[in-house]
Amino acid sequence: MRVEKGQVRAPEIGRIWLNSSPLSLHQLRGRAVLIDFWDYTCVNCIRTLPYIKAWHERYRDKGLTVIGVHTPEFTFAQYESNVERGVREFELTYPIVIDSNYELWKAFANRGWPTKYLLDHQGYLRYGHVGEGAYAETEETIQELLREIDPAVALPPVMDPVRAEDRAGAICYPATPELYLGHRRGRIGNAGGFQEDQIAKYAFSGKLEENCFYAAGEWASTVEYLEAAGEGEHRIALRYRAAGVNLVMAAPRGGSAEVVVRQDGKPLPASAATPETRFRSPNGEPESFVVVQPARMYTLVKNLDFGEHTLELLLPAGVAGFAFTFTSCVDSN
Repeated sequence: MRVEKGQVRAPEIGRIWLNSSPLSLHQLRGRAVLIDFWDYTCVNCIRTLPYIKAWHERYRDKGLTVIGVHTPEFTFAQYESNVERGVREFELTYPIVIDSNYELWKAFANRGWPTKYLLDHQGYLRYGHVGEGAYAETEETIQELLREIDPAVALPPVMDPVRAEDRAGAICYPATPELYLGHRRGRIGNAGGFQEDQIAKYAFSGKLEENCFYAAGEWASTVEYLEAAGEGEHRIALRYRAAGVNLVMAAPRGGSAEVVVRQDGKPLPASAATPETRFRSPNGEPESFVVVQPARMYTLVKNLDFGEHTLELLLPAGVAGFAFTFTSCVDSN
């Protein structure tokens, strides 16, 4: 989205800042500004961060200031300590402003994660993009705004895509939509649905339908998450169409927990493992699992190709699940 030059001035920003003393757009006049609305649990945000980081390194000495605006999707992501941990884990060094009350989100009339806005040296909004993609177009606009500041500025070539699936010719298939586990937005396939705001036993049988998840065992249902409760087995199952699967999870109160991951009724093959996958053989039977600690997004499955599969998770008591997301783009070569 391009905006006509000199038409819309961006609102002022800032209260709690990381990596910087408080900034204002007024004091940044004379510089181009990239504002990135993000959340450290959002898979689409996470996938854009390599580009944001690269642009910060490439252009901060050429007249660009990058500002990340962290607006949380879930309650736990409102807390400054959790955002600080996310900033450290993703090695972000540019200024981050915490927007836990959605003040900046509303001021910009923002609608989704991630969204990037580019402001010119006079503070006017010149460009916006929602979601992943358009990386070359965004960088070309950055360069355009920098040349308006200094027509003689020396700029590098627009960077190559950082992932094969970002390249021209990559194929993005229609994947299973995001699945929330809290009863406010969640879609559960069990007969009777959610037992809202209480601890209850869940069971299911028969064929798994698409675009919902199923729970077995004892669970506590809240507006934002489903938490394994009590003794016995706690199981979540779903049928999905995607290349990869992620789940925002949290371990009980600062501890750690192991969540068993099965695809199509079996442990993950090595070809579908992620950097977070662990393997073991209790009682001689192979098993794949991830270790859950702080509240964040965990990458569960990364298949080489897009396809339809079933996913089954075994969770110990105290682990909470918030939302599944699915990746669908694959390299066509």
